[in-house]
Amino acid sequence: MGGSIKSRYLNHIIAREGAEFVCLQETKTREVTEAKCFAVWGNNRIGWIHHEGDNGNGSLISMWHKEAFSYDSHVVGKGFIAVVGTHIKANLRCVLVNVYATCILRDKKILWEELTSVKEALQVPVWCLCGDFNVVRSRCERKGIRVGVDSSSEIVGFNSFIENNMLFDLPIVGKNFTWFKPNGTAKSRIDRVLVSEEWLVRWPMSKQYVQSREVSDHCAIVVKDVQKDWGPKPFRSLDIWLQERSFCGMVKDFWLAYSVEGNAFVRFKEKLKSLKGDLKKWNRDVFGNIYTVKREIL
Repeated sequence: MGGSIKSRYLNHIIAREGAEFVCLQETKTREVTEAKCFAVWGNNRIGWIHHEGDNGNGSLISMWHKEAFSYDSHVVGKGFIAVVGTHIKANLRCVLVNVYATCILRDKKILWEELTSVKEALQVPVWCLCGDFNVVRSRCERKGIRVGVDSSSEIVGFNSFIENNMLFDLPIVGKNFTWFKPNGTAKSRIDRVLVSEEWLVRWPMSKQYVQSREVSDHCAIVVKDVQKDWGPKPFRSLDIWLQERSFCGMVKDFWLAYSVEGNAFVRFKEKLKSLKGDLKKWNRDVFGNIYTVKREIL
């Protein structure tokens, strides 16, 4: 936020991607003005929350477009801003967390514990945590950096935090590393995006796209759900359906009951389409919602 070059870079990404929510870490600013936020976004229909950190160090800003996200409330802690609101187009209540962790393991553990407590307290199932976690999930996510005993300890702790909160690390597209030492001798993946299962139910094609490194030693990350049209969806069945004694007879009754006009191919296609809808309803009535069942089993 301090220089015009970085502001223009952010403005370019926001405009190019049609961003709806933006999380900035280590902005190194104690005060944020409307003019500065409007300039970064290139629009005055935005809202934001600023956490100044420790005299500007570790400062965070979460910004959103008011036509895409409806703000409800927020929670601020050392190293994070959690914003609660509704994604307007999806009509879905969600929590978006902007994270910046220090290099100190003790502080990271406190951050993980506080985020876990906030997640339990808010009782909102759809979550997205993004930012600089300052820790990797495995040794292969660091190159050119000496990894000691402490690093092994924090890797285990971070993976436990992810597993205990039932979070998923989104697939990465582009670069395998997100932080680079200026001289190129070291690199690591300390920036990432973690989401809940409920997020993936609504946006199943979500991925994190790592941008080129231009104005920072960190790469910007763009999260988007890219839906491609591969044509008509195929007709699928589940093996477990055949274990139900009434299944085959039920399908035959459905098939004979459909009245469709047209040639043989059109009748066959339309009957399959109708059967697909009836089986979907039958599957839900008999076997229930598999995501709910899985959650109960876990």
